[in-house]
Amino acid sequence: MFSKEDIQQIEQKGMSVAQVEAQLESFRKGFGYLKLKGTASVGNGILAPTDDEAEAYIQAWSDYKAEGHDIAKFVPASGAASRMFKNLFEFLDSDSTVPTTDFEKIFFAHIHSFAFFDALNDACFLCEGKGVDALVEEGDYKAVVACLLGEEGLNYGQLPKGLLQFHAYDDCAKTPVEEHLTEAALYASSRGEAEVHFTVSSEHRQLFQQLIDRVLPALTDQYKISFKVSLSEQKPSTDTIAVNMDDTPFRTADGRLLFRPGGHGALIENLNELDADIVFIKNIDNVVPDRLKADTVFWKQVIAGVLVQVQRQAFAYLRLIESGKYSHADLEDIIRFVRHTLGCDMPGLKNMEDTELIVFLTAKLNRPIRVCGVVKNVGEPGGGPFLAYNPDGSVSLQILESSQIDKDNEAYMKMFAEGTHFNPVDIVCAVRNYKGEKFRLPDFVDPATGFISYKSKDGKELKALELPGLWNGAMSNWSTVMVEVPLSTFNPVKTVNDLLRPSHQEK
Repeated sequence: MFSKEDIQQIEQKGMSVAQVEAQLESFRKGFGYLKLKGTASVGNGILAPTDDEAEAYIQAWSDYKAEGHDIAKFVPASGAASRMFKNLFEFLDSDSTVPTTDFEKIFFAHIHSFAFFDALNDACFLCEGKGVDALVEEGDYKAVVACLLGEEGLNYGQLPKGLLQFHAYDDCAKTPVEEHLTEAALYASSRGEAEVHFTVSSEHRQLFQQLIDRVLPALTDQYKISFKVSLSEQKPSTDTIAVNMDDTPFRTADGRLLFRPGGHGALIENLNELDADIVFIKNIDNVVPDRLKADTVFWKQVIAGVLVQVQRQAFAYLRLIESGKYSHADLEDIIRFVRHTLGCDMPGLKNMEDTELIVFLTAKLNRPIRVCGVVKNVGEPGGGPFLAYNPDGSVSLQILESSQIDKDNEAYMKMFAEGTHFNPVDIVCAVRNYKGEKFRLPDFVDPATGFISYKSKDGKELKALELPGLWNGAMSNWSTVMVEVPLSTFNPVKTVNDLLRPSHQEK
């Protein structure tokens, strides 16, 4: 199937022919849907800490940090912001010269409230010889939008979200990168250092580095700690081959195989390379200005405290099992912990022979742990918390996207529609085992949870293979705990007008 040139192209990406053949087989076979037991809810897989419990978890996190552990913050930041400006691109392409849709009218009515207004105003002077207000007064709305999105102006239509000015302060405007660095100082620092890792695209790497170099001195002085900031790119070896609609390899005009990025699930490789004990994961656009950070910091510490307490207990049980000096009552305790704390159950668990039971319990205890903050469902897009069946017959907590659920199954769609919570990518992870060794995270991916999407290239339709999502199938075989956190901790920016919400305004 593959020519000598094909094989050379595959190997140059750090892939093997066997990997690519397995991907082609995935297109032919497709991916099955997950079997669901039910949605997770408070009291059924989701913790809702009382005020006293929350304070105890924060203290547990404070104690853990005082022990000098390595803590990092991992922020996927490579995605372009173009979808934020979809409505404005449509305005540029329309026949209308003035705002006609509600979205366009709101944008221009509140244009002074955007943190990037001053930069946009300067760009308008450079490109058009006059500022935003003058252009609007003349009815040249499209010139303003062109200066915002185009390469001659701010180029916001092509930049990643992390580099856009989100929040206005008295003396400056801050990007999500700066807000994440501030967050790290407030809840994820240890031994006087905050470590933050951003995944970026190769074309924007230099811009990220320049921004970080510019803002770090002031942040270091403000918080009296040092920052260890690193960048990485999605590995070419995690790309996936594209196929034609008949599942044969798609080829470009010059006859080469077409490979595409495998989606954010590929970042499990980047996460795996972080040398830390505990890692916080959060989306690049879920940030707020300083005046509103208290809730975020409070609840980040709560879920981190839950994590270290769960890990401590799991480690104690693993050492007990390893010692061989456990009683039947001890096994009963471990079963309760696995079922009720880790949310993992197996039909007939108590009827297993002791040898089989020990193998099962050890496997469920000795794996990475994640604690996921979940918020009440108010209609925002996001993965839902479910109790799902695993290949070994066990049931565990999972974060599922709608694409993983059989839409022809009425019972499942009812579960999805009536789910009380969803995950806004508010995760803290423990990635070492009870002996202090790092887990190899790709070993815990469920490869059967990828999915196929439909795209086009040069006017030709194609099918693309998406790897199991980073917080979906890529963490499918982790121990999972879910904690209800308030909506005030979830402030995504999906469109530019979301920046007009009170949660993104400094005053």
